[in-house]
Amino acid sequence: MTSDQRTYDVRTYGCQMNVHDSERISGLMEDAGYVRAADADAADVVVFNTCAVRENADNRLYGNLGHLRPTKLKNPDMQIAVGGCLAQKDRGDIVKKAPWVDVVFGTHNIGSLPALLERARHNAAAEVEILESLEVFPSTLPTRRESTYAGWVSISVGCNNTCTFCIVPALRGKEKDRRPGEILAEVEALTSEGVLEVTLLGQNVNSYGAEFGDRLAFGKLLRACGEVDGLERVRFTSPHPKDFTDDVIAAMAETPNVCPSLHMPLQSGSDAVLKAMRRSYRREKYLGIIDKVRAAMPDAAITTDIIVGFPGETEADFEQTLEVVRAARFSTAFTFQYSIRPGTPAATMPDQVPKAVVQERYERLIATLEDITWAENKKQVGRTVEVLVAVGEGRKDERTGRLSGRARDGRLVHFATGGLAPRPGDIVETVITYAAPHHLNADGDPVSHRRTRAGDAWEAGRTPRMPGVNLGLPTIGAPAPLAATTGGCAVT
Repeated sequence: MTSDQRTYDVRTYGCQMNVHDSERISGLMEDAGYVRAADADAADVVVFNTCAVRENADNRLYGNLGHLRPTKLKNPDMQIAVGGCLAQKDRGDIVKKAPWVDVVFGTHNIGSLPALLERARHNAAAEVEILESLEVFPSTLPTRRESTYAGWVSISVGCNNTCTFCIVPALRGKEKDRRPGEILAEVEALTSEGVLEVTLLGQNVNSYGAEFGDRLAFGKLLRACGEVDGLERVRFTSPHPKDFTDDVIAAMAETPNVCPSLHMPLQSGSDAVLKAMRRSYRREKYLGIIDKVRAAMPDAAITTDIIVGFPGETEADFEQTLEVVRAARFSTAFTFQYSIRPGTPAATMPDQVPKAVVQERYERLIATLEDITWAENKKQVGRTVEVLVAVGEGRKDERTGRLSGRARDGRLVHFATGGLAPRPGDIVETVITYAAPHHLNADGDPVSHRRTRAGDAWEAGRTPRMPGVNLGLPTIGAPAPLAATTGGCAVT
């Protein structure tokens, strides 16, 4: 780094879409001549990529901005930018509440950030730019990937659903589908860099193709990923039960590198609550999908999202959620206590459930889930599993020498190295010896250890630096015959 190069730091809140958007922001900053700050607290530019869905998102943002104010006063050349869903929602209010912010940009104009920073410096005034709709698909932007072995690949942005608890469609816009050729080009580019696993990313991945008139496009895309040489694991998040079709289940079961796991949000097991949520499916359909997935992939791990205490939820409604949880036998679940999100229809619904009632139901749900996930994990004891060694999945235990990673079905595995030296991105086969509710242990020596190019890149400190991909190729036709490969998936 030269002395005249400005440094940046990106701070991310929220979902996987935001994580991937932050990779694009980093790519843009580096294309503009910035370098990542070795010391985040001393960065010349701090970018907040915000979420408007999580509870207290606005309080968290303004609290963090307040902590930066003294630094900004000491160093007027420092710049602060706020983007993401909260920026799209609050717009100019951000600079009114925090006038030391230099740039506010929305979810539809990430690519404008470097120019907005330069304009703010030149004019010595805040720049606020919020577009109402997407003009350029984000795939055209450069990307600084965070991982040598796993990558997000957007297949769509936005959402056409109208769930009453969710503000995402208002902030991300209507669904815009990316052409299959562009997606596959990015997957192939990542694989050529040594990436082993990709996650196909969208607000509702299995409605993919609606914009260009092919309702079977997502299943075709999964099969096409099976033809990418060197790609070992394919996963996707998140599907919507109302759009889940049998061709996707067949593609999952018949494409060896597509994961034997599924994250499918339930939200509630009560038909009355699902109707109030505008979820467009009912418990019978949901459980029917689970049955079909397990018939095609008996060992598939199924995960979900559940909201407790939605307005109007009765004790009988909640008991129906527990019934679905017991029937579905989830391997894990992301659980949320409902809280009001301004701007959503649910925020003004009558019969808001008292906090104490929500808390009590939430605790019962957690206890039920813990019993089920532990019982399901105990079924894994004695099995040999393939683990993709990961960064940040759990600390290395210095006493036992354990490392961590994800099995093909997405379960978290802490494994003993047996004197080997696996690196993040390497593949280890090991035998499960112990099960806990949220992880598995493998305390014996590994069965095998395969060094990979992703592990080489991690050891060398290299992460993929990808240009934008926008090839504009036609939609996928009939899939070619599949080659015999092995693979799996890590959890969403």
